[in-house]
Amino acid sequence: MNGTTIRPGRRLPAALALALAAAAVAALTGCEPTGDGRLNAAAVAFTTDRTATSTFKRLGVEVRWLSCTSAPGSAPPAGAGYATVDCEGETAGGESITLRGRVTEERAGVCVRGDLAARVGGKAAFDAEFLGDCTQPRPSRRAPEPTPTVTVTVTRTVTPP
Repeated sequence: MNGTTIRPGRRLPAALALALAAAAVAALTGCEPTGDGRLNAAAVAFTTDRTATSTFKRLGVEVRWLSCTSAPGSAPPAGAGYATVDCEGETAGGESITLRGRVTEERAGVCVRGDLAARVGGKAAFDAEFLGDCTQPRPSRRAPEPTPTVTVTVTRTVTPP
């Protein structure tokens, strides 16, 4: 043990709890297969939470907490699938925050695209087609190309004296 003691009845500091939750989500996102064209629901929830919180802050809304869940949608035969996302939270002033919609693309924790609608205190806050930085090129999902290798065999001839 590193000297940290958690006593019953005491709460973890918010920053530590957030860091542990982020680590858990990051660990889980690598475990969910997505080879069938469906989006990774855990990655969608995590990225939507991050990007929505940043967007609310940019709009002047102080977010006390925000928690997002996601579920995979169908994977149409002709294209990529989607995931539904549902976020609930609260402002520093105690007003409710909701964000709901359909995500069609998630980019490595920095961007979600789709059809999203946010409300604060029951009033429309924003409608968005994307949240986060979607300007970066989409990461390739292909396996890396093989690289050529060179094999050198060294032989030595030894003659007896």
